[in-house]
Amino acid sequence: MAEHTSSSIEIEAAPADVMGVIADFARYPEWTGEVKEAEVLEKDAAGRAEKVRLLLDAGAIKDDHTLAYTWTGDNEVSWTLVKSQMLRALDGSYRLAPLAGGARTEVTYQLTVDVKIPMLGMIKRKAEKVIIDRALAGLKKRVESTPKP
Repeated sequence: MAEHTSSSIEIEAAPADVMGVIADFARYPEWTGEVKEAEVLEKDAAGRAEKVRLLLDAGAIKDDHTLAYTWTGDNEVSWTLVKSQMLRALDGSYRLAPLAGGARTEVTYQLTVDVKIPMLGMIKRKAEKVIIDRALAGLKKRVESTPKP
């Protein structure tokens, strides 16, 4: 089994508000930094994205890839790589746990990255950690700065 990297953060918002931002792929370029373009290619019966094309520019890694998403209830989404120019694997998940009676949310992000070019495992884990930390910080900032209806 491939190694993965995982990290968590607390967000001052209800899980539904956090998942709303996670599920809004069209707005990823506004808050993720690395995602320059996101296009939902397929949706499930509930209208949630099942396949998404992402144009990524993370400095050393520039890629156009497609991910397949699986939604588990209202508090978890996972993804696997469908196709990519640079990556062999990009599998991950967001798991949301309500805190303080649902007023806050603990978000756990797990990620496994494997590139087609040779790279030391230690460097891959470091890259995963940077991706996760940036994503969680961006998600927290986006959710907490979004006005509630």
